[in-house]
Amino acid sequence: MKDTESLEGWVPEIGDRVTLEEVIERAFDYRGNVTVVRADGARLEGYVFNRNRDVPVPFIQVFDRAGAGPYDILYSDIRTILFTGKDTAAGGSYAAWLRAKEGSKQRSGTTPAPDA
Repeated sequence: MKDTESLEGWVPEIGDRVTLEEVIERAFDYRGNVTVVRADGARLEGYVFNRNRDVPVPFIQVFDRAGAGPYDILYSDIRTILFTGKDTAAGGSYAAWLRAKEGSKQRSGTTPAPDA
C-alpha cells in the first residue's frame, strides 16, 4: 500500500507482506476509527491514540466509539486491525473546511472577497 493512499476500508492480513507492527503504526497515524480484532476473535471499534513498542510487553491504547477507555491491548493479543472508520484526513477535508469558512466570512462581510 502506498503512503499516499487512504487506509479507509483496508483489511490487512498479517504475514509476509505486512507485519503486525506496521499495521499498528498505520493505525496510530490513522485519523479515524479502526476495529481491533483480538486473537480470541473479540473486536473493539475505536481510536488508537497511543502505542508503546519500546517496552518489554508492547501495547496500544484505544478509546472505544463511545469515548470510553482507554483500553490497553497487548500486541500479542492482536490478530489484526481493520480500518473501518472514515478517514477524516483523506480527500482534502481540511481544504474543503477552509474554503467553506472563507466563503462564510465573505458572505457575512467580515473579509473582502479576493477579487474585490
